[in-house]
Amino acid sequence: MGHVHIIRDFASPQEGFSRTVRIYTPDAYDHEPHRRFPVLYMQDGQNVFAHPESSIYDTWCANTALEHMVSEGRLEPWLIVAVDSTSNRLSEYSPWDEPRSHVQARGGPYTRFVVETLKPYIDSTYRTRQGPEWTAVMGSSLGGLISLYLGWKHPELFGRIGGLSPSVMWGWNRMFSEWSAHTRRWSRIYLDAGLHETIDPVGYTMYYGEATRDFFHHLKSLGYADHELFLVLEPGGLHHEKDWQRRLPLAMRWLLG
Repeated sequence: MGHVHIIRDFASPQEGFSRTVRIYTPDAYDHEPHRRFPVLYMQDGQNVFAHPESSIYDTWCANTALEHMVSEGRLEPWLIVAVDSTSNRLSEYSPWDEPRSHVQARGGPYTRFVVETLKPYIDSTYRTRQGPEWTAVMGSSLGGLISLYLGWKHPELFGRIGGLSPSVMWGWNRMFSEWSAHTRRWSRIYLDAGLHETIDPVGYTMYYGEATRDFFHHLKSLGYADHELFLVLEPGGLHHEKDWQRRLPLAMRWLLG
């Protein structure tokens, strides 16, 4: 089994406070001291790992899912860096304001934290493989939106992007107008949602299946090829950690393979 290391006071100078960061190192990291490893960055870190200090609710069990696929020879081992969200999650995962919900964007400072502080720390502290082919970012809901934003804004860093039930309708579908061209970088983008998944947490109904399908076709229209894009619309899929946990092995297999 790998290890989950927790840093509870990781400074984010871009945001003006400290965060909790959870870092999973696979078995091979200890047993193969000359090997370098690709890195997956994940949002909502408290919900990512099967670990006694994770959320009291259902988690994605990303460490056990990855270990299972590594043991079967389906994937090579990856480091996973999971950043906890805070009580201000809606704002910190918002690249732009959402006037319908009165949410003010704080996604810019969060993005700079990941790019300017967190990633350099990980690359200098751990034996990582660098470059977009070996660096992934993933999240769900607004965590999926900010993951897409990170990959679009910094394609030189994040080549593998996973959006599970991503909130691409946020800010009047702003992601569609912002992502207006192929990045012309190495890309692999995984998108999924429940086919009829909807929620209304902030004053308007968010249609995740419809919006995720539309964003997939939007990226196709920009020239992203079949080997760069993958879409899953799961019948009966809901907006919940259990559903993301269930789809995570497929997401990892395609995105990280």
